[in-house]
Amino acid sequence: MITQILANAGGEEIKNQFGFWEAMNQGGVIAWSIFGVLVIMSVGSFYILITKLLEQRKIMNQYKEVRSNFWRANSLREGANKLDKNSAWRQLVDDGLAAEETHSKMTDSLEAHDWLHGSLARSEASINAKLAGGLPFLATTGATAPFVGLLGTVIGIYRALINIGLAGSASIDKVAGPVGEALIMTAIGLLVAVPAVLAYNWLQSRNKRIAELLNGFSTDLLANINSKGTVKPAVATAAAARGAAKPAPKAAAAPAAKPKA
Repeated sequence: MITQILANAGGEEIKNQFGFWEAMNQGGVIAWSIFGVLVIMSVGSFYILITKLLEQRKIMNQYKEVRSNFWRANSLREGANKLDKNSAWRQLVDDGLAAEETHSKMTDSLEAHDWLHGSLARSEASINAKLAGGLPFLATTGATAPFVGLLGTVIGIYRALINIGLAGSASIDKVAGPVGEALIMTAIGLLVAVPAVLAYNWLQSRNKRIAELLNGFSTDLLANINSKGTVKPAVATAAAARGAAKPAPKAAAAPAAKPKA
């Protein structure tokens, strides 16, 4: 609150001490420390929200490329070369092909299906773990920011009560100002916590959707590798059928001969 200058009846000017910055200055190191912690929580929450949204958007855009181009390739290796090197989808393909090559060198009786399934599951888990990075900070901020603000409020009220006791007056004009200033910290804590909780729930729901897509793609990879490239997902089969069903372009008809005069 901007400090207001009020004129008294005698023409003297008195300074309003009930502003936000005045309350922070009166609270001293403790108030500024709590305020600094809340600012760090808020900045960190918005940073995680923006970076995770960009990361999720990139993966979803890469999935469109997988649906349109990957399964049309003649082999998994050829399809993988069409994908971005840092793509999560290419990581699954590379890990699946590496697991197939490793199994061919094994001498025990472990079935190829179990080995490939376990390898793809580990690859999925690593991708999901990377997507979930930073979300615990959002959850922690949403759970603790109100209590951090409440700590500032409790300290502010305690300070106000001490000042009231020293002044020897407990009238409403002596109580309302200091208590109102103390409640500002609780309001700041809520302003930090609410966006963090909303961001956590939104990012978590988007991660679940990506996890479902990764699981489906991993299942299609497993079927394709075990069948030596024979089994492909329905989307690839449908795309191939649509391409084959297109009629060939008709040749332009020859112009009719003009009658001789």
